[in-house]
Order: sequence, then C-alpha cells, then structure tokens
Amino acid sequence: MAADKPVTLAAVAGAHGVTGEVRLKLFGEGVAALQRYRAFNDSALTVVKLRDDGKGGAVARFAEVTDRNAAEALRGTLLTVRRAEMPPLAEGEYYYADLIGLACVSTAGEALGECVAVENFGAGDVLEVRRPDGKTFMVPMKPEAVPEWGPEAGGRIVIAEGWAS
Repeated sequence: MAADKPVTLAAVAGAHGVTGEVRLKLFGEGVAALQRYRAFNDSALTVVKLRDDGKGGAVARFAEVTDRNAAEALRGTLLTVRRAEMPPLAEGEYYYADLIGLACVSTAGEALGECVAVENFGAGDVLEVRRPDGKTFMVPMKPEAVPEWGPEAGGRIVIAEGWAS
C-alpha cells in the first residue's frame, strides 16, 4: 500500500445550520476515528470542532468554512488523509483502501478480476469484484470465502472456490 495514497474517512453530506457547520457521513469506526486528525485533504480543510450527531454520523466545523453557503458547496467532498497517517493495524485487520484495486484470484490461481469496492450492509464487510468482462460479483470478507489477502497473498486477494459467482 502506498504511504502517500489518500484514504477516505468521511464525506460531506450537506450543511448543518447557518454558521458553516457540515454533516458528515462516516466511513470508519465513528467520530473517534476522525478525532485523531486535525486536517483533511492535504490540509485544505482544518477541523475546528467535531462532534457525534447521535445518528451514526458527525457534525464538523472547518476553519475555512464560515457560512451555510460555503458549507453547502462542500456537499459530496470526500475527507481524506494520507495512508501513512493512519494507525497501524493488528493482525487480521485491514483498511478498505488496502483492498480496493487488488487483483482477485481463485485458490487455484485463476484470475477473477479486481476488487473495486468494499461495502458493509450491516452483517460484515463484502468485497465487490469486477470481472474482466465488466460484470461484478460480491464475496463476504470472511476466512472461508477469502482465506488470504494483501502482502501475505502476493499483493492480491485469494477467493475460495465456490465463492466467485
């Protein structure tokens, strides 16, 4: 994983109030995961205030945003940090950014495609894999379906037989 690759932690969902605050859709483990960073997007957005919204998201104020119009103009903006700024992981953990873009192969070595997204619909992470023909399939990120991934698997994702449909 490239240390300078940007990793998306949240997205601006829209304005919150009239004083320049924004609502955030979080892609990590809640507000605590964001609070370790004071700036996003290579310091283009500097956090002044950050709080939980009580609904699974967050509300933030950035030094560079002073009114509702400026806050609304940020709608859709992804908040990123460099991969090198992220905390180290324990064994068996991964960042979505470490999986997206990896080649996917079967346990027999057959090329299956590329991981294009990681989703979580509530029951755990699911990889979206795009086949060479452009069609996609989903596979749960569970040991029985994905026995190996990342550097230990040669920089790719290994998908067990029967899971690539």
